[in-house]
Amino acid sequence: MSPHSAHYEIIDFQQEVARLQGLLEASRRIHGALHLNEVLGCVLEIAGKEIEAESAFFTPGPALEGTEYGDGAPEAAENPAFALHDKQGNLLTSLVVVRPGQPLTLEEHDFLEGLALQAAVAVETARQHERTIVLERVQQDLASARAIQRSLLPQNVPDIDGYCVNYRSNACYEVGGDYVDILKLPDDRYMMVVADVAGKGLASAMIGVSFRSAFRAMAITGLPLDELAARMNDLHFAEGLEARRRYVTAILLRLDARSNTIEFVNAGHNPGFLFGAAEGGTLIESSGPPLGMLPKRRYTVETRQLTPGARLLLYTDGLIEVFRGEEEFGEERLLEGFRDCAEPASGATLDHLWQQLNDFADTTAQSDDMTALALFRHSV
Repeated sequence: MSPHSAHYEIIDFQQEVARLQGLLEASRRIHGALHLNEVLGCVLEIAGKEIEAESAFFTPGPALEGTEYGDGAPEAAENPAFALHDKQGNLLTSLVVVRPGQPLTLEEHDFLEGLALQAAVAVETARQHERTIVLERVQQDLASARAIQRSLLPQNVPDIDGYCVNYRSNACYEVGGDYVDILKLPDDRYMMVVADVAGKGLASAMIGVSFRSAFRAMAITGLPLDELAARMNDLHFAEGLEARRRYVTAILLRLDARSNTIEFVNAGHNPGFLFGAAEGGTLIESSGPPLGMLPKRRYTVETRQLTPGARLLLYTDGLIEVFRGEEEFGEERLLEGFRDCAEPASGATLDHLWQQLNDFADTTAQSDDMTALALFRHSV
């Protein structure tokens, strides 16, 4: 080999080493960027400066918007393009470099292929980082929504002379569409409601909050229950198509602790359980469709006397739709569990029912919101 040839081989080798070092440095810079725009901008800057291109840009792909470096972006077909693929081999975009009148050398071509490979990995990493940030923000928002929804439940159960009242509510997801409330009215009267918005999750929770506001505003006016239910129905229906899809089943109940009577309206809800001290149980059946499903509907008010020892359970369908394999817990098991509970002085009855549900489900995860309200008249 002549000295002249050896000299050029050394130069070529030095250029190749320099190009490899440049690629390593480019990889370090690219992977050090966390945001997608930073990654894309960094790749274009490296490509443009390393081969002294007039401009460089990305062709718009299925997942990325076009980005430019330099003086402009001619048609991609006129210039070398280097594809960026994701892990599944799908095209993300293509890196295009523009250097008119000076074709790429083999080393430059290899460099840009390596750069495109590194860029594809960095793009996926950046996209995953951005998805993680969005997910964390959503989780924070849902945690806040859950805390707010829990704060809207009755914070202090009223002490009703001669009675014991308890409730329990668990959302299937971070927030849910079940609603339970207990309001003290004048003259030893109390308004209670257990309601269930169709569906689950955030959308149902938003409807539930709207329902709560309207219900509380109307409940304190002393409207007859049938008129209150009719107004709630028409108000919800008037909110539009999306609200109608999120109709509300509900049992509205008013207790008069002086006369020991209850009056109630069941709007398309699960039947409540009412047991007297000695006689058998009765069901509080539906007297009309769910609220917000059909306009101009009217509901029927029923009245019952609560004898000493009487007990009442209102609940959402999440309690009976607990499954163990293909077997459902069902209304009959819930009724028997409630009927067999001893007269409580606290929330022991609902704790007992929840334990039965957990034992039945075993390791099966909760699939619906679960809410119940229990009312007892003391025997003495």
